[in-house]
Amino acid sequence: MELDIRKLAKFLPSVERPTYKPSLNKKVMWTGICLILYFMMASHFFGELYGINPQMTKRFQTLEMLLGSSFGTLMTLGIGPIVTGSILLQLLIGAKIINWDLNEREDKEKYQVAQKLFSILFIIIESIVFAVSGAIIPKSYTAFNLFLISFQLFLGGMAVLLMDELISKYGIGSGISLFIAAGVINQVFISIFSPCVIGESGCVLPTAEKEPVGRLWAFGLAAINGYTYQAIAALAPILTTILIVVVVAYAQSITVDVPLTFSAVKGFGRRWPLNLFYTSNMPVILAAALIANLELLGGLMAKPLENDVNTSCGILGCFMRTESGNRPVSGLVYYLASPRTNIIVDALNGLITPKYIARIIVYTVFLVSICVLFSVFWVNTSGMDSESVAEQIDAIGMQIPGYRKNPKIIKSVLDRYIPPLAVLGGFSIGLLAAAADILGAFGTGTGILLTVTILYGFQQQLKQEEVEGAHPLIKKLVGEE
Repeated sequence: MELDIRKLAKFLPSVERPTYKPSLNKKVMWTGICLILYFMMASHFFGELYGINPQMTKRFQTLEMLLGSSFGTLMTLGIGPIVTGSILLQLLIGAKIINWDLNEREDKEKYQVAQKLFSILFIIIESIVFAVSGAIIPKSYTAFNLFLISFQLFLGGMAVLLMDELISKYGIGSGISLFIAAGVINQVFISIFSPCVIGESGCVLPTAEKEPVGRLWAFGLAAINGYTYQAIAALAPILTTILIVVVVAYAQSITVDVPLTFSAVKGFGRRWPLNLFYTSNMPVILAAALIANLELLGGLMAKPLENDVNTSCGILGCFMRTESGNRPVSGLVYYLASPRTNIIVDALNGLITPKYIARIIVYTVFLVSICVLFSVFWVNTSGMDSESVAEQIDAIGMQIPGYRKNPKIIKSVLDRYIPPLAVLGGFSIGLLAAAADILGAFGTGTGILLTVTILYGFQQQLKQEEVEGAHPLIKKLVGEE
């Protein structure tokens, strides 16, 4: 007898669906409340975990950006368990290991319950692993302290799960996308505008001798004091970030439109858009997750050297401890991880060496290659292949003008576009991410790509909402005023 997984739903924490259609103002309000809660939980002032060593939490910045997390706080796990559970479940369904048809209401309900179960399972697993593996350094390794840290991580993970559900039902978009974008935007804002001095406790105003965190302040101080080189070095990453944002926003709008017509109603039709980034930002998410996990694994396996406590080495390479976290300095991870550099500034400093060039080439080729592989893999396992799309088009009673109404014929036409777009989209998004990392764009290349695509989708969803009675600022955002 097959177990109906839907019966477990009543035992899981959840947010009830609204019995009415929330207005756009209320959707924006609930989204804003969750965003404020996210920043509070991610703040070391409000959300720092009890029982940890706060000086040892700045070690996995790439992972923080990717997961919308903040190590050492209630937001340490971020969206990691939700994303991991969702991806695993989609792969199981895409590979037909779990035979559910998500177009059927019953199977869709099963999917939603299973997704929450997977998320809670990974919250429990990651809470324990983060506490005992050294990803979070406790003040003491007593059983009670490790349990206390794990329990706090579990509470934070459950709060993120419920906030994501709250946003999906009462807000706009999803909590997953919102928290990623918020984390990256926060990082970019601080990197450009923060007046605080690097390495000082608290926020101390900068001077010509004390370099500020914000590059705009650094540029202004250097320009006032006539330091041309310092001014160029401060301005370069700002211009690079703006350039990458513009290029990504433009690339997001490039589509191939397949004309369709209703088979039953002549004269009516629509276009089926296929974006250049056909698999959206999924390839770069998976690629960044793979690289971040390699860094995490390499850092956890590395042991401090006897003659240098700030350097640790392991099978995957050597790492140097800095104020911004562990930085790979040699080995496999050194070449595969993001350089997090600015080639323009490094060229001005005369730091371009054969090892430097080799690292950039290897990283670019590796990132682009795995983005292409993940893009093709995702198309074939997530229902985005030509055959699945052809079945969707046929199911809604549409066909391609000039061809017979037959899914096989539609598939043959889509085969001209979807496989090439999967490869070209993965290549393009990988190359843009690598270029942003090499040119020193704030928020990393992956972060910028994710944020721009998320904000683009957010605006598109706002345009589909009923704006009657909405706040004037919201109307202006969607172009109604």
